Amino acid sequence: MTIREASERRPEPIVELAECAITFPDQGSGAYTAVRDISLTAQPGRFTSVVGPTGCGKSTILNMSAGLLTPTEGTVTAQGHALKGLNRDAGYLFQQDALLPWRTAIDNVALALDYRGERAAESRKVAADWLQRVGLKGFEGRYPAQLSGGQRRRVAMAQMWITNPSLILMDEPFSALDVQTRLVMEGELLNIWGASGAATLFVTHDLDEAVSLSDEIIVLSAGPASTIVGRFEVPIARPRDLLEIKRDPVFQRIYSEVWDCLKEEVMKTYQLNVESEVAA
Repeated sequence: MTIREASERRPEPIVELAECAITFPDQGSGAYTAVRDISLTAQPGRFTSVVGPTGCGKSTILNMSAGLLTPTEGTVTAQGHALKGLNRDAGYLFQQDALLPWRTAIDNVALALDYRGERAAESRKVAADWLQRVGLKGFEGRYPAQLSGGQRRRVAMAQMWITNPSLILMDEPFSALDVQTRLVMEGELLNIWGASGAATLFVTHDLDEAVSLSDEIIVLSAGPASTIVGRFEVPIARPRDLLEIKRDPVFQRIYSEVWDCLKEEVMKTYQLNVESEVAA
């Protein structure tokens, strides 16, 4: 196969960042560059994780992809067109709960359909189906305060998926959960994602999680002005058994390769923090 033929067969990215940078005004130095020279694509049916040290701009990449931030330099395209404003093809699952405390589980899940003007009866029918798919049948009338952390995450997942987005953006969605609940939620995520064909950008600090879930892992450098310093394919067949995957020699090899790249950036961040504390 020629390069041209391979290019023609490659699906169009759901979102593409090309040489993007984000610079914020800063009272001390005049400007603070969060990320620079960021180029990546989110392909249909492909799961990409972004890892890096604390404060390296991982969430900034998601926010550019969502249209919440406009790059200072570079371009963001969605479905082949320049992204202007919010990315309507994207579903976003934040690290913190974004559920409305005065709405029941079913009403929270139906929120996006309500905003679109769907009839209440139809939107609640679809929302009930999604609650069943995430294992919360019978919890439709519960309020967020009446749900456990794992249950609230399930409601948030259903809320995100209900519009059938072609792009999934997830910012450390399971970091607050205990290890056992996290494994269950990761498995449920893979089951839903595998049936959807959606492109996924997933931010995590957990390298085990990144290798277990991903087709590709992108490593960011220490900030400020973070950039991509590593890209790693994860050639583990799907579906994946998350309870046993760590025994896979391929998992162990990829984990080691990514950590060898990531640990240098982690140590740079640690050293910068120490120097800042000393200077203060």
